[in-house]
Amino acid sequence: MSLTPGPEAASARPAPRPRSAKARANAWARTLHTYTSMISLLAVLFFAVTGVTLNHPDWAFGSAETRREVTGTLPAGWIQGGEVNWLTVAEELRARHGLRGRAGDTRVDETEASLSFKAPGYGADAFIDTATGQYTLTVDAQGAVAVLNDLHRGRDSGRAWAWLIDVSGALLALVAVTGLVILLYLKKTRGKALAVMLGGTVLTGLLMWRAMG
Repeated sequence: MSLTPGPEAASARPAPRPRSAKARANAWARTLHTYTSMISLLAVLFFAVTGVTLNHPDWAFGSAETRREVTGTLPAGWIQGGEVNWLTVAEELRARHGLRGRAGDTRVDETEASLSFKAPGYGADAFIDTATGQYTLTVDAQGAVAVLNDLHRGRDSGRAWAWLIDVSGALLALVAVTGLVILLYLKKTRGKALAVMLGGTVLTGLLMWRAMG
């Protein structure tokens, strides 16, 4: 006698019930929370560590600063009729002195022209005699901690890094929102967790009010 169920028995099995909108929302929240958390893990670590170093500028490790000053003369043709070819000047100084960062803050008057190079933890300022083309260049390079702190601020870091900061902020906001949605489905711990969140919000608000006072 065969014990294998026939086609009639298979067709008699009840069809799986469709998941409710609440269950689908919970599943989507868990999926988004998991993957956005993994994607933003390094961003969380970076901004957490640099947030601490920003809050303690007196910490000395990795904060060594070097300054050097050099002089020279630009080749003829860098300025004509009071109009400075800033691209030529910037590339000439980069090639001669290994400068980095974005060139900007240009200025020119009857006796002097100047421009600056800026990057995280780095700055170079050139002052040029418009009559002779002679220049004085001061280069300041800070340590690794200062570089990381400037990256945290987005200072002199370029459009690509600014875009990365925006994306990181959006991902972290999504992590927080999906985490809150998941919490609302946890009946056993929901009340206590919401109470802790409310207490943390009130404490943060009080500290902000005191800091601004």
